[in-house]
Amino acid sequence: MSSVTGMLPRSHICPPRSSPAHTGLPENCGSLVRMSSQQFRTSGRSSKRPLQGRDAGSGTGFLFCLATIASAIGLAATYYFFVRTTAGQFIDESALVEATELGGTAGRASTEFLDMLPMLSLAVAAIMVLFVTVARRRWTAAGIAVAACIAANAATQILKLLIPDRPDRGVQTLELNSLPSGHTTLAASAAAAVFLMVSPRWRPLAGFLGSTFAVATGVSTLINQWHRPADVVAAFLVVAAVMLPAGWLILRTGNSWNVWKGYGEHWASSRLWVWLTFVALVIAVLVAGYSLMQVPGLSTDSTIDYFWAGTAFIVIAGYLSALGGTWLFGLAARKG
Repeated sequence: MSSVTGMLPRSHICPPRSSPAHTGLPENCGSLVRMSSQQFRTSGRSSKRPLQGRDAGSGTGFLFCLATIASAIGLAATYYFFVRTTAGQFIDESALVEATELGGTAGRASTEFLDMLPMLSLAVAAIMVLFVTVARRRWTAAGIAVAACIAANAATQILKLLIPDRPDRGVQTLELNSLPSGHTTLAASAAAAVFLMVSPRWRPLAGFLGSTFAVATGVSTLINQWHRPADVVAAFLVVAAVMLPAGWLILRTGNSWNVWKGYGEHWASSRLWVWLTFVALVIAVLVAGYSLMQVPGLSTDSTIDYFWAGTAFIVIAGYLSALGGTWLFGLAARKG
């Protein structure tokens, strides 16, 4: 008590009730000293905020850095295996050649879709971003998302110029480099920009629909023989590496609206979208494994197995990105 009273102003020290000086003092005089003593004892304690009290993005910077680095490593690994090795070149090129088996109606439909893709991607992304920006006044988030979208597409074009042409590994293929896919980058970055701009309760739905749109774009480039599967996978990884840091910045600068109240709060935040993404991912893994087992030892007897394996690689990359992004942004958002 002496340590407490030594720190309090003299006017706050109460004399004993039995003394004459006690006359006229308030009845709660003793409680003031006890309160001051309690404050003194608790003032040195660390006050860590609970999870639900933390700002959006707080404490998750390391996870975003780790995911960004993993995307860059995945991009390098995709390039090395499918471009620099004989086995990778053979699988990649075989999938492209076998895509001719799906000509006719599928080929014409994919060509029309790809022709409309640039305008369609830009129109959908622009309308959604503009609507959310104006309606919700998320000007900073819009600037970051648009800048990241432009950066992802610029990075793809720069990589096309910097990555060396395919070396001769005994596989009959075009030597010109086509990795990453520009069409897929455009579609995936537009979908990612919308994902970053919407509120957390809309992100499970945006992740599923956006990844489905990007996967359809990638598969269409394969059917139309514009790109090999590795080109599409590389595009997804480029978008992830660029958009993840941008997403963290949007979380940190948009604490007021990046509030996650859990699954089921809204129909767009239903677990259904996560389960649909997960089921599509599992099916793609099974298809890839089964298709490659049908051609052991890189056999040339396949008629369409390599195509299905390549398509499965595209689906895996697209939906795995959506699943990881939905989980990470849900974890990083401020808990409501």
